[in-house]
Amino acid sequence: MAQPVYVGLDMGASRTKVAVIDRHGVLLGHAVKKSGIDFAATAALCLDASLEMAGAKRSEIIEAVATGYGRNNVAFVTEKCKTEIGCHAKGCHYSFSGAITIIDIGGQDNKIIKLDASGRRDSFKMNRKCAAGTGAFLEEMSGRLDIPLEEMNNLARQATETLKLGSYCTVFSATEVLEKIRHGKPVAAIIKGVFYSMIQRVLEMDSLSERVVLSGGVVAHNPYLVEMTEELIGRQVLLPELPQFTGAHGAALYALDVAEPELTREET
Repeated sequence: MAQPVYVGLDMGASRTKVAVIDRHGVLLGHAVKKSGIDFAATAALCLDASLEMAGAKRSEIIEAVATGYGRNNVAFVTEKCKTEIGCHAKGCHYSFSGAITIIDIGGQDNKIIKLDASGRRDSFKMNRKCAAGTGAFLEEMSGRLDIPLEEMNNLARQATETLKLGSYCTVFSATEVLEKIRHGKPVAAIIKGVFYSMIQRVLEMDSLSERVVLSGGVVAHNPYLVEMTEELIGRQVLLPELPQFTGAHGAALYALDVAEPELTREET
């Protein structure tokens, strides 16, 4: 029997994510792919994969909302777009009700979003001027070290020391990393220093509330960043089940709001 579904698309400069939910906000299907140069085609592929996981068809989509860098380049979402800030806030608040500070580490930028107990946004800060603290920074360091990106998390975890980077600039940090290599410093310790630098750049953006939520694809693929954050702030960090999809899930929840504005989470 057909069931109505609601779609959220988060099209970032690096990755495209699609989430499919039911009328209760429950995530039924999801998919992620590199955004590439044809945003519309990538979005369509992610949509089809998400619907297949959800056991749904395009004809069962009631509403769709897009967010992210390429949100205006999606054929199946023509007008209904929301900001990344709003979608990440909505997605994280669905998983963690109450007052929270969201730290989202993305491929090209990072964000700190503060929500009150009802989920309303108190403030937000976003870093767009430099890639330090983002996935792009990690990719740059991966290339400089000639270490596959997917291996960096385990290497950082194995390090017995942290070689901290003093520079606040990606370009200068790369030069600093090369200097440490030239002086024979352990690669694992250098990578741990890169991770430490990423977290420090984000934490310097704003103060944090008592409950902190980490989200984003960088965190999803590098869980050691969560552990390092906990060490630096001295308390446990909350993590959504699928941290890479909080923006897409939030967009899907907005789609549900549009289609059924009378439906509240308490009623579900």
